[in-house]
Amino acid sequence: MSQLIVLGSVNADHVLQVPSFPRPGETLHGHNYQVIPGGKGANQAVAAARLGGDIGFIACVGDDSFGQNIRQTFTNDGMDISAVHMIENTPTGIAMIQVSDCGENSICIAAEANNALTAEIVEQHSAMIEQAEYLLMQLETPLAGIELAASIAKVHGTQVVLNPAPARSLPDALLAMVDIITPNETEAEVLTGVAVTDADSAAKAAQVLHDKGIATVMITLGAKGVYLSEQDTGKIIPGFKVKATDTTAAGDTFNGAFVTGLLEGKAIENAIVFAHGAAAISVTRFGAQTSIPSRDEVEQFIAAQ
Repeated sequence: MSQLIVLGSVNADHVLQVPSFPRPGETLHGHNYQVIPGGKGANQAVAAARLGGDIGFIACVGDDSFGQNIRQTFTNDGMDISAVHMIENTPTGIAMIQVSDCGENSICIAAEANNALTAEIVEQHSAMIEQAEYLLMQLETPLAGIELAASIAKVHGTQVVLNPAPARSLPDALLAMVDIITPNETEAEVLTGVAVTDADSAAKAAQVLHDKGIATVMITLGAKGVYLSEQDTGKIIPGFKVKATDTTAAGDTFNGAFVTGLLEGKAIENAIVFAHGAAAISVTRFGAQTSIPSRDEVEQFIAAQ
């Protein structure tokens, strides 16, 4: 059985580069249209696999050509796909992504096959979760499956890492089962009601999450780095400065790399630096899974800083 189980979404990302985001009623000329493998779950799983993680993936894809091909791609990246289900007469999830010239992105998603990742399917793979060291999840699939996976992990001592994206409010019962949570500023505000703008406000938001039972809170602050809070002490772990081309997979690459670092026995701060390096490389490239680096690339990048 795999040490890391990722449960989450798979999308076909339809990506268009644009000079800026259009206003309502405005038409802009874009360029460099591509269909790129994406989805928060798949991105995090691929990041972990490429960086050397021992990983299994629980997901649903459609029976379209993209869904058929992506399963083979996952295998080529070195992950166990025995729990990647193909849903009949259903398209794989899609994301419509605009990437502006300054590297920011605007995304609309349609769940499609991802909606089939129900509690019933999660239950079929409970043994994978029970025997793993870590379970990594996001919020692009049905909440009932996420809650069941967390409860299975909690009973069997599997560490639960939740990247609460896209932003939404969550029941306290789910948060109480999370060991490590990794929101960005927006997601932290949705979960806590605290607007996160700096280290002080990040500390207040982190305390709200600690009070809900989460031992380790990591609030990602974009170019400023990550605010790490555990055992009533918090500090910012700075990131690396690079010129961003496309930030689509930055958070997902960070999460997959971070848990891979933990699996290798890295101290949490060292795992965060490793994840910063992987995310920094990813934003200099175009697309989601096309931007995720190899382990050698990350180690060489960090050594050069």
